[in-house]
Amino acid sequence: ERAHAWYKKQGWLVGCNFVPHTAINQIEMWQAESFDPFSIDRELSWAAGLGFNTVRVFLHHLVWEADPAGYLHRIDLFLAMAAKYNIKTMLVLFDAVWDPFPKLGKQPDPRPFVHNSGWVQCPGYDVLNNPARHEDLKHYVQGIVGHFKNDERVLIWDLFNEPDNMNLGSYKDDDYIQHKAELSLQLLQQTIGWVRAIDPIQPITMAPWQGMDKWHSNEEMSAIDNYMFSQADIISFHCYEDVKGMKQRIKDLQRFDRPILCTEYMARTLNSTFQEILPLFRKHNIGGYNWGFVAGRSQTHCPWDSWHKTYEDEPETWFHDIFRSNGEPYVQAEVDFIRNIIAAAKKKKKSRQTA
Repeated sequence: ERAHAWYKKQGWLVGCNFVPHTAINQIEMWQAESFDPFSIDRELSWAAGLGFNTVRVFLHHLVWEADPAGYLHRIDLFLAMAAKYNIKTMLVLFDAVWDPFPKLGKQPDPRPFVHNSGWVQCPGYDVLNNPARHEDLKHYVQGIVGHFKNDERVLIWDLFNEPDNMNLGSYKDDDYIQHKAELSLQLLQQTIGWVRAIDPIQPITMAPWQGMDKWHSNEEMSAIDNYMFSQADIISFHCYEDVKGMKQRIKDLQRFDRPILCTEYMARTLNSTFQEILPLFRKHNIGGYNWGFVAGRSQTHCPWDSWHKTYEDEPETWFHDIFRSNGEPYVQAEVDFIRNIIAAAKKKKKSRQTA
């Protein structure tokens, strides 16, 4: 009941996974020496111009450990900039995807036309592979969640992004004392306890992303997916399938009788497009966060296969992202479509309230 009451209060949530074009990863986004409030503010204004009312943003424990007070200040600045544009922020605490050896300091330059060539895991291999060090992360989790636990600018806490992702297309995370999914599940279980102890006003979520053909059954899905779905206040998931596949995922997840957010979708060459997917989300009142916003140092306008296939220039059809760094839309008709469908949803909601 609380989950549905919370979701009804939000309205239709539509936004993106956000990192400014000047940052190659979470560390570069948040470190004091590379934090770029000018670009962040400008790009958030473009998000508001589309009608987006939420963004999903990744944090990193190494930045916290280096400078807790400074990090809280920069997060507060971000939340203030987003709130200025009536945008609420989903904060992601942990992430199992891409480079398993994150380091503070100057981040590497992008590998030419390689998708997410500099994105980093949180925590990295050294911490995740040593369960005795998991407890060290409690200060990070409770320090940030505790500071913002009553802050309505924070929409929801996403505790762990794709915790069982083995990075088989890039770094191949198979050298662990246990299977990576088991280690991640141990950390996730602790994290839920740390967050529940604080009792924030915001709900929590975690997003399964693979084994989708088994989501229709608790008995058939993986242990970690079962745990994430059962422990989440709000159901979230990732899906880059076409409209047929997305329909099936929504149908399978509706059995949990909780609000649903798709926190990653939209890959044009996979037929996961705004024109195909957003009307489906609107019909079923599913919140949606496409991956990517402004093409930049993360290079997510390049496809996943750029890790194995050489691209000499940007692809003719962008994989993710909506704008170039100067604010020019990749496809004007696509931007117009996003604006129109969100505006129509707002207009319908307003007319219902008036009636």
